[in-house]
Amino acid sequence: MQLRSLHLDSGRSWRGGQRQVLLLAKSLRDLGDEPLVVAPVHAPLVERAHEAGLATAAAPMRNDWDLRSGKRIRSLVKTWKPHFVHAHDARAHAIALLALAGTDTPLIVTRRVTFRPKSVRLKYGNRVTQFIAISDAVRQSMVDSGVEKNRIEVVHSGVPHPHIENPVDWRSKFGWSRDSVIVGVVGAMTAEKGIDLIEQVVLALPSEAVRRTKFVFLGGKETGLKKIGARPGSTGADAYHAGFVTGIYDAMAGLDMLWHPSLEEGLGTSLLDALALKVPPIAFSVGGIPEIIEHDQQGLLAKAGDIKQFAHFHELMLEDSHRKRLAEAGPDRADRFSVANMTQKTVQVYERVVNP
Repeated sequence: MQLRSLHLDSGRSWRGGQRQVLLLAKSLRDLGDEPLVVAPVHAPLVERAHEAGLATAAAPMRNDWDLRSGKRIRSLVKTWKPHFVHAHDARAHAIALLALAGTDTPLIVTRRVTFRPKSVRLKYGNRVTQFIAISDAVRQSMVDSGVEKNRIEVVHSGVPHPHIENPVDWRSKFGWSRDSVIVGVVGAMTAEKGIDLIEQVVLALPSEAVRRTKFVFLGGKETGLKKIGARPGSTGADAYHAGFVTGIYDAMAGLDMLWHPSLEEGLGTSLLDALALKVPPIAFSVGGIPEIIEHDQQGLLAKAGDIKQFAHFHELMLEDSHRKRLAEAGPDRADRFSVANMTQKTVQVYERVVNP
């Protein structure tokens, strides 16, 4: 059955959630389905979807109960006539409820975060036909908030097989010593992603480890070279902020390991990319991360917020043999989280909703 769908995402920046919407929509199109992607005007998602040849439309989506956006999406539903509407973030979820009020169009909602949802009675009631959680951890947070478990299907996010053209040689680029170890930090450089904890970990490292460690920040708005973790007797670790990076796989392929300091994570697709690229990660064991990484198999998982343990694991990973062992196991693990698997499981949810 050819599925006609309408996908809503209110994000105005390019982050993991928007990437997942685009990957899903492209996969649905390749299967012969007809997805329509709706996002704010000039949002990276709607622009990239348009470039990919997907049907797109824009709506302001300025706040959770944006009446103007609700009317706009209601109009799109009337003209596009989708089998269902799929809201991919919390704001899109609320606006979809407005848009679909009084209609029988099924509503599917994806939740990507592990903190407990608010307004459960209002937003998580029976008007939502089906919930999709991107990890068991996300589903559990929803259940703990009162959402019925049987209304939530877990579909792990998926990443494509990485295509590498010209891996970046970060040592040569900045004249860093050959014994240096290049540590990448990927994604939004925000407090919620644990970016403030990085300096604390550096301060917990011995001086020789600090000297050898070179950071590359891939994402955020800051650019240029700086120092991290300066203290008496040490100028700190060298760090380069690359800002937003288009050739992310080439940039990541030049890393020796990945730091993922987030203390709250629905799943963590940058970790999946790292595994696929044989870049072993160190992360805190929070949210859906243990569903991706088996400790000491493909990476190292520290207890939530344990700075000293995180620093200790970094010292272990300075050894080439330790990194290599974990790196070799990464691609097989990443294969379990492919875009094909994500799409197949999502389509199964769609088909159950359309043909209950």
